[in-house]
Amino acid sequence: MKQLNWADFDACVQVLTERYGGRSFKSVFGVPRGGLCLAVGLSHSLGLPLSTTPDNQCLIVDDVFETGRTLKGLRDQWPQATYAVWVSKAPPQWWDAAEVSLSSEWLLFPWENAAAAIADESNYRQSRLDF
Repeated sequence: MKQLNWADFDACVQVLTERYGGRSFKSVFGVPRGGLCLAVGLSHSLGLPLSTTPDNQCLIVDDVFETGRTLKGLRDQWPQATYAVWVSKAPPQWWDAAEVSLSSEWLLFPWENAAAAIADESNYRQSRLDF
């Protein structure tokens, strides 16, 4: 399990702020749960409001691109929005990533409970065996 910390988070916010600071977004939307922390950080850093609903004029963010199901579902609804994640476990295509990790290693984000993350990883890996 790779443990990310708040200094890593600050570095991620800085990277994405540098990439998107010149763009004109209406707001920042964070995918619940993991994307919310990143959205708040970017909202402050970019001087944009935090949105409770996504739309085509916002920056939509999440903590990790693992299977892509979450962001793909949002992209189907809002194809003109811009998408970014902290960590992508696949080479970015239509989304951006502050960090790309092609590892299958489980990530522990600084806002997560370690014991719960261990259980989440176990449940996730078991669900992949059921296919």
